[in-house]
Amino acid sequence: MTHIRLTLVPSALAGFLVAACTSLHAQVALQPKSMPRVAQVDPRYVSFNVEAIEITGGRFWKPFPKKDQPPAAPGTTTDPYQYRPPIDLSRTKLRKLASALAPSYMRVSGTWRNSTYFQDDDAPQMSTPPAGFKGVMTRAQWKGAIDFAHAVGADLVTSVAISDGTRDANGDWTTAQAKAFFYFTRKAGGQIAATEFLNEPTFAAHGAAPKGYDEVAFANDVKAFRTFLKAESPDTIYLGPGSIGEGVPMIVGMPMPKMLSTEKMLQASGPVFDAFSYHVYTTLSPRCVGKMGLSWEKVLTPAYLDRNPDTEAFYAKLRDTYMPGKQIWLTETGEAGCGGSPWASSFIDTFRFADQLGSLARRNVQTVMVNTLASSDYGLLNEETLNPRPDYWLALLWKRLMGTTVLNPGPAPDATLRIYAHCMKDAPSGVSVVALNIDKNAEHAITLPAAERYTLTAPELLSESMMLNGKPLQAGDDGTLPAIAGERTKAGEQKLPPASITFFTVRGAGNAACR
Repeated sequence: MTHIRLTLVPSALAGFLVAACTSLHAQVALQPKSMPRVAQVDPRYVSFNVEAIEITGGRFWKPFPKKDQPPAAPGTTTDPYQYRPPIDLSRTKLRKLASALAPSYMRVSGTWRNSTYFQDDDAPQMSTPPAGFKGVMTRAQWKGAIDFAHAVGADLVTSVAISDGTRDANGDWTTAQAKAFFYFTRKAGGQIAATEFLNEPTFAAHGAAPKGYDEVAFANDVKAFRTFLKAESPDTIYLGPGSIGEGVPMIVGMPMPKMLSTEKMLQASGPVFDAFSYHVYTTLSPRCVGKMGLSWEKVLTPAYLDRNPDTEAFYAKLRDTYMPGKQIWLTETGEAGCGGSPWASSFIDTFRFADQLGSLARRNVQTVMVNTLASSDYGLLNEETLNPRPDYWLALLWKRLMGTTVLNPGPAPDATLRIYAHCMKDAPSGVSVVALNIDKNAEHAITLPAAERYTLTAPELLSESMMLNGKPLQAGDDGTLPAIAGERTKAGEQKLPPASITFFTVRGAGNAACR
């Protein structure tokens, strides 16, 4: 099906044409000049995670076999993890590609951080962690992360160890590990911009928290950590609670393990946090749930894409009740929990990512930190080659074209067309629009003033390559990026191909909110 424009016709034919066109998409007329401001996001809106276990080395989510690799034998139990040595953050290609996303936040945390011992000396990494810990991070490894953040224009975000090894005889959290970590960060020339206390307290039992850990224990811990943080690093933003798994089920119909309640945690802790943080994965990888995982055929549906704003709405309501007026940050997210689905690195996931960025910006979420930069299937970069994946290119265009002032483009007339708008980056009074056509078979069409157009497509939805205006996007072996140029379009109708994402920049929009 394709879009056709309706015109006035003799009444004898009108009924026939209306009936014939009911399945066709209506045209949308956009008025960039008059789009009102609805939100303001952080310049580091698009950011990324480097998991703590990547810094230390260890067993992280094993990538799925690719098309040219043999699958596991039937009935074989496949280990979902794979050992990786510590990530080499000094590589030129990695630094170039990460720098292109500046300014950003670089979050070093994750489930493994909850039980990682900071080895505060210059000796080689301990072969066995101290009692009460499961991993070891050396000064040299953390210094490498600090240097990388400086080199790529990223501000550091993290969390601290909370496992049994940090507890005294009464089970109370102690500051010794956190103090050594923060002190060395400053000594090494770093600054922690923001921190959570622990990673994902709603799943505390799975994140190395002490046995019997509950909402009251969490409240006691986060109060103690606030006292420590405001004395040790008063400029660091205290984020929390860092919850996940509530509001919208990650797998419909699957019983979830026992969880702590964010509402009960906030009731017990009081308003201790400077900003509200949460995590979201809109599904779980087959690594963790087998055949109950989401089928890729359901990705391009409004119901799936709405899981992101619906989850945010759940947590925003708690924020409004217990932390009114505080910012909300999304500090960890990706295609699917447990390392991503087999198609996480494919073009099809850019629709989820683009819709997440658009819908959450409109809801005033300050930053979206993607997990990960370069590890497992949901990484922005292939961990072996460091070649950019489709989500990386989407992030790059968002960074270059979308400013921090969020606009309301008006309602879209069809559930398969999603439209978002921001003030154009570095172009006073200019407007940038991004339009997602999630219909796999039919075009949409919009009208707008003269603009530059950037259309993202792929040879197939499960392709790991992506095209910009019909030309493949590819970085050089050293990480050098290709020229990213739009195509000039005249004022009027612009067709949106099936299964495509298109950015439009209207430099001369004259929007007063963008001056």
